[in-house]
Amino acid sequence: MQVVSISSLKGGVGKTSVTTGLASAALAAGIPTLVVDLDPHADATTALGVQPAGQLDIGRMLKNPRKARLNENVAASGWVGQIPENTAPAGSGSPATGNGHAVLDVAVGSAFTGIYDRPDLGRRDLRRLSAVLAGAGAYQLVLVDCPPSLNGLTRMAWNASNRVVLVAEPGLFSVAGTERTMRAIQLFRQEFAPQLAPAGIVANRVRSGSSEHGFRLAEMESMFGELLLTPHIPEQANWQQIQGAAHAVHHWPGDSAKGTAKLFDTLLENLLASNGLRERRR
Repeated sequence: MQVVSISSLKGGVGKTSVTTGLASAALAAGIPTLVVDLDPHADATTALGVQPAGQLDIGRMLKNPRKARLNENVAASGWVGQIPENTAPAGSGSPATGNGHAVLDVAVGSAFTGIYDRPDLGRRDLRRLSAVLAGAGAYQLVLVDCPPSLNGLTRMAWNASNRVVLVAEPGLFSVAGTERTMRAIQLFRQEFAPQLAPAGIVANRVRSGSSEHGFRLAEMESMFGELLLTPHIPEQANWQQIQGAAHAVHHWPGDSAKGTAKLFDTLLENLLASNGLRERRR
């Protein structure tokens, strides 16, 4: 099982959009996936079409992690029901079996997690999410949508993760924030989580006709080298509509959505290759 935190210390760069795009690609590829919505705004939970039915949210599971019973408290994403019957997930390598074998679950977000988003969490508190995820053995991939800060929740996620994906827009402040985050990961790794490493940086909301974005992308390539993942994700006008309708980008009609879905497929493949998960699936 690979646990990947999706992080950014700057809000508004599309961190949750990247999380849900990767989740959509994982669902299409037939990878059993859990999304942990650690952001108190719980936007990923909304976008994933979750209809909670009495489950504990992730904040309450964190409160008593050793008794959390994760497998009893996750909620299925509404995206699973959007898969046409009698079709296998793309790239799954299995025969058509219908959508009963597609797995995309959500540890539901809530404002309750905000009680842990403090800068003074000790080592015991930083292990809370790790303890909850001890019950996540049924999944091959766990995506943790972090809040846009370096307080307790993000550090808790990093402590439980193998890798961190950073999301950045090709703009001055976002690039500078990404450089600071890379330094923060190295310091956190040295003190708390020797297993943690950056999986790479996703350039999101890229405008191909923008000279500023072109300049910043070149700057990011110079600064981060191979850590700048490809492909870059372009700005998409109807992304808010897709999320508002609680649809996976892979299930949204139109050439624009199909093109974006293919980009996330490739991005996920590159991410899994760097984490070694793709080889274990074969």
